[in-house]
Amino acid sequence: MSDFAVVIPCRYASTRLPGKPLREINGRPMLEHVHARAAESAAAEIVIATDDVRIAHAAGRFGARACMTSREHRSGTDRIAEVCDQLGWDDDRVVVNLQGDEPTMPAALINQCAGLLGDRFADIATLASPICDRADLANENIVKVVLDRAGNAIYFSRAAIPFERPGCGAQGAVSIALHHHGIYAYRCGVLRTFVSAGPAPLELCEQLEQLRALHLGMTVRVAIPAERPGAGVDTEEDLIVAARALAAHAE
Repeated sequence: MSDFAVVIPCRYASTRLPGKPLREINGRPMLEHVHARAAESAAAEIVIATDDVRIAHAAGRFGARACMTSREHRSGTDRIAEVCDQLGWDDDRVVVNLQGDEPTMPAALINQCAGLLGDRFADIATLASPICDRADLANENIVKVVLDRAGNAIYFSRAAIPFERPGCGAQGAVSIALHHHGIYAYRCGVLRTFVSAGPAPLELCEQLEQLRALHLGMTVRVAIPAERPGAGVDTEEDLIVAARALAAHAE
């Protein structure tokens, strides 16, 4: 699928890493690296959605298109929905949500995520990899997802799911749950329905926005990525790891 857009929601504030989108990695702002990954994909359009003029100005300096959006948005998803409305995209337009702190996201995975919406029964598409070990299963910073036999999400959680009872097998939950990656594709019509509904009880409980989609009865199609993406950037240490990965990517 090539008739899709990538929108990169991006805000300046970050509790752990202030000014995160503009922090330099190998001499370029992180946002520029994220935009470069989108440009390597088959996307027809790329837009940076922000509420901060510093980010908009930085985007302009490396030739990216930026849309100024409301400061009142609770999430990047709300910000993307505003871009859909500002640019007059119709309900069938496919949009990939590429987070502004994912400078090492392979372009192939952007294409893969968008392509999952070729199945008209899917409302939202996303990617998830096998859990590496029990430490990852127990890590509340790693979001887990379990699927039905058609590859649709049943539930997302920060907790170790499913709960293991005696006799469940040697691997148990490690072999069932998947490590969810924060990349999504939706059609604009689905996105408009999603944001107009407001937060759901499960979403507020786990602080996981994707649970709103399940609450609304939406089908969330999940695929294992063609290659495992690197982690996003949240800390100074993550910046160092990303710098090494991007240096290798450029070779």
